[in-house]
Amino acid sequence: MSEELYQQAIKDLARAGHGSGRLAAASASARLDNPLCGDRIALDVRLEHGKIVAIGHDTRGCLLCRAAASWLASEVPGVAPEQFAAAHRELLALLQGAATESSVRASLLPFSPAREHKSRHGCVLLPFEALQRALTEATAD
Repeated sequence: MSEELYQQAIKDLARAGHGSGRLAAASASARLDNPLCGDRIALDVRLEHGKIVAIGHDTRGCLLCRAAASWLASEVPGVAPEQFAAAHRELLALLQGAATESSVRASLLPFSPAREHKSRHGCVLLPFEALQRALTEATAD
């Protein structure tokens, strides 16, 4: 795996823009920003029968932040919030160097070069934190 921070897989994810745009019938929403780099996200989630069925987002940020938001909208629909939480933990472990590439789902591996750039961790994690906040709001009702 290339250790280039902005490798082609990251560029492709950001360009794909999975989930770009707000959801009309969201179960919950969250807005977060990263004041260190200027990344901002407004994220909507729709839950049905205990599963995440759709994610929409308006992301203004760097390539890593946009790629992470796109990853969420592509990979998370169809799973329970607990399964998203497991992916979030895997990403955290990957960025912190506490996980090997073989212990993390393959679709998260394009984010592994960010491990060496601690200042970029917040960029990758911002969409995940927004989704976690939205899920907390949605399940509190």
